[in-house]
Amino acid sequence: MRNFNHWPRLAFMLMAAAVMVGWAPGFPAGARTRHAATAQHERLLRLQGGRNFRDLGGYRAADGRHVKWNMLFRSGSMYGLTEADYAALGKRGIRVVCDFRDTRERASEPVNWPAAHAPRILSDDYLLDSASYLPAGDTKSWTAEKARAAMIASYPGMLRRFHDQYRRMFTELLAGHAPLAFNCSAGKDRTGVAAALLLTALGVPRETVIADYLLTNRYLDHRKMLASPASAASPWAHVPPDVMAAMSAADRRYIEAALAVLDRHPGGAAGWLRDEMGLSRADLIRLRNTYLE
Repeated sequence: MRNFNHWPRLAFMLMAAAVMVGWAPGFPAGARTRHAATAQHERLLRLQGGRNFRDLGGYRAADGRHVKWNMLFRSGSMYGLTEADYAALGKRGIRVVCDFRDTRERASEPVNWPAAHAPRILSDDYLLDSASYLPAGDTKSWTAEKARAAMIASYPGMLRRFHDQYRRMFTELLAGHAPLAFNCSAGKDRTGVAAALLLTALGVPRETVIADYLLTNRYLDHRKMLASPASAASPWAHVPPDVMAAMSAADRRYIEAALAVLDRHPGGAAGWLRDEMGLSRADLIRLRNTYLE
């Protein structure tokens, strides 16, 4: 039986491979202008040690309002943050961080906020079972097509696997505990689903939600991933580059597989958010009034 306990380490190797093979997916038509930051705000936080650390502000909701800047942040591991980074984030007043990483990931890349800027950290002790992320069979038989199929199949499962953590994030936001950031290791999969749920709850249109997910392909710094402790030599390093690229990509089909679960639920996304996240219609209105302007 294969041992998948080293998947977080593998993930870093896969991310790096996307750069080596020159993988650069396109964005939906108009996405670049639709998601351009304003003169006063930037989507990517310019941090010395940041990893895919982004502000969700500025996205236009269906009612014409926009997500407030400097309130909602998504990120990869914050392990590399420097003293200057902590000071910069402290000025933003981040109050809560929802860290979706598992016990091993947090031990491998601890985050030590200075007391003067320390937010409240919310995390769960668990071991990530990554078998569902990987193609079946021996690695020599893996193809890019099999890798993409495994990733597509894995995303709906995240809604179940991280249900309680996602629900806790919404509880914090309803209580007004913001600015709030949430992260995993790369800021792509667990974080990507969380961001999609949050933007959907705020009434942001589907194509914008997907385009935000795809921005990982632009903003994740693979060199920093290679320099991290979790990127040490992996027994999966011989996986063909095209397979690595398929698994590390932020592919719209991956996030669409998770969002399809919401669409199939009685009442659609609103029904799923009500039944699974405990968000009533009144809660959704309150979230939008709090985080849109």
